[in-house]
Amino acid sequence: MSPLIEARDTVLSFGETPALRGAVFDAGPGEIVAVMGPSGSGKTTLLHCLAGILVPDGGEIRFDGRRIDKLSEHERSALRRERFGFVFQFGQLVPELTVEENVALPLLLGGAKRGAAVEQAREWLERLGLGGMGRRRSGELSGGQAQRVALARGMINAPRVLFADEPTGSLDSLTGEQVMDLLVAVARERGTTVVLVTHEPRVAMYADREVIVRDGRVHALAAERGRS
Repeated sequence: MSPLIEARDTVLSFGETPALRGAVFDAGPGEIVAVMGPSGSGKTTLLHCLAGILVPDGGEIRFDGRRIDKLSEHERSALRRERFGFVFQFGQLVPELTVEENVALPLLLGGAKRGAAVEQAREWLERLGLGGMGRRRSGELSGGQAQRVALARGMINAPRVLFADEPTGSLDSLTGEQVMDLLVAVARERGTTVVLVTHEPRVAMYADREVIVRDGRVHALAAERGRS
């Protein structure tokens, strides 16, 4: 199976500090890959390069066979908006917006009409057990609720790839498991590829396989697990 998204010999430094030193990564269509490693190992930097947030100094980043490291910032922004979804550690919801507006935001930024976008947002909120909470603000949500809102926002535009950076890092164990159960379920149903950055082995167990990153390099590839 050809990779949907991949990094080839990726190099990136912040000033004189190397962050990636020839990192290699790939994920196939519908595959969930956990990127593990200690703090400062380069795993989040790798995710940001794969998502077109950062442009590497060397190597290649490809999505669906196309080099995205050669795209303009405008083109990479459009790619992130139209083909990628994101879930971050603290949700990063916009506090000025309601819950349903936060979920609808990717569609609104893409030019969708407000009514249709909000209706889709409400459908996702219902699906993730948040029906009736659409008019609340992010400050009125628990950590688990906020992450489910972030997951709905990340999936509303039917992304080909969902990037999840420590999605359970701010949650207790039980709530984290609930969020991961939902994340995996919706990704499997939609055939979405997931790049999951985590330092927690219990979270990595949800993935099909694990990539271990140390000092900006991929050092180990765990055996692939059977999909449930």
